[in-house]
Amino acid sequence: MERAAAGEWRGWREAAEEALYGPSGFYRRPEGPAGHFRTSVHASPLFAGAVARLLCRLDAALGHPDPLAFVDMAAGRGELAAGVLAALPSGVAERTRAYAVERADRPAGLDPRISWLDEPPRGVTGLLFANEWLDNVPVDVAEAGPDGVPRLVLVRADGTERLGEPVTGEDARWLRTWWWPEAEAPRPPGAEAPAGAPLVAAEGARAEIGRPRDLAWASAVSALDRGLAVAVDYAHFTGGRPPFGTLTGFRAGREAAPVPDGSCDITAHVALDACALPGGRVITQRAALRALGVSGARPPLSLASTDPAAYVRALAGAGQAAELTAPGGLGDFGWLLQPVGVPGAEDLLVGGPGTDGLLVDVPDHEEQ
Repeated sequence: MERAAAGEWRGWREAAEEALYGPSGFYRRPEGPAGHFRTSVHASPLFAGAVARLLCRLDAALGHPDPLAFVDMAAGRGELAAGVLAALPSGVAERTRAYAVERADRPAGLDPRISWLDEPPRGVTGLLFANEWLDNVPVDVAEAGPDGVPRLVLVRADGTERLGEPVTGEDARWLRTWWWPEAEAPRPPGAEAPAGAPLVAAEGARAEIGRPRDLAWASAVSALDRGLAVAVDYAHFTGGRPPFGTLTGFRAGREAAPVPDGSCDITAHVALDACALPGGRVITQRAALRALGVSGARPPLSLASTDPAAYVRALAGAGQAAELTAPGGLGDFGWLLQPVGVPGAEDLLVGGPGTDGLLVDVPDHEEQ
């Protein structure tokens, strides 16, 4: 796709698609995502170790299939896939086929056991893991104008915005269902809302239209024949959507204005409850990692006198675990657990709806 002229007005979805994944896009830059922001994968090898333990639990639930797939969505430079393979017991690693799904070219020196793909393999059995993928699936942005009608936000390559046409069709339906479920067209007291009545929200309110993420997640999950799909991301839920949206950028480790010129990451938090398919469940990263043995507890001081080197290592590990599970930080990420053909797979990390850390339980989902 040719780069749009700097003065061309486009919706945020189209503009971000080119800025992130076009020929000169942000995710094709040689430094990779780690050069601009820190994910759980980059924060500590404890994260890959925890995912490896989840894969081992799933392996047992699946009856130890051969091969066992590990699919890393939005793999960056393959750091998570490589870390998981390194952390697996040898018997499991020998049966594991690892796939890194990424639009950028395969990095030099990556473990040759990892297959590099631009879309997930179909018909596999195992674990599909999407760490901070959905927040980079581009979406359009809506803003309610002076008349209260949500309109598409148009943007130029320099980040300048203006309002376009009203949001209609499936996107309007998504907003009414998932972002502004209480919003409606004004009508006389006691009157029924007419079919197709325009959605009306408070002037200046903004929303990210997450329907492309719902579709992307459903497509990724459908790649599994049996197993578990997990999406880990910044999340918000019906009843607590941010009133002005979450669209932002990251450049060189700092939050920045979202400018769709390829110079920065463009991201927005994810409506994980909208993405969830029937049987899905969302828990916090803090709860998930603790269930997988990642704890920020300090080692006993007695270890310092008996084995100082082990104490220092344990203390460093506790610090890394604390970062991964911190309230107000990475620990508040949502983990969407989506079982496929394995009854109870979503319970590998939780014991039921009352489990600490449960955010959303999805018994049914008419939108998918």
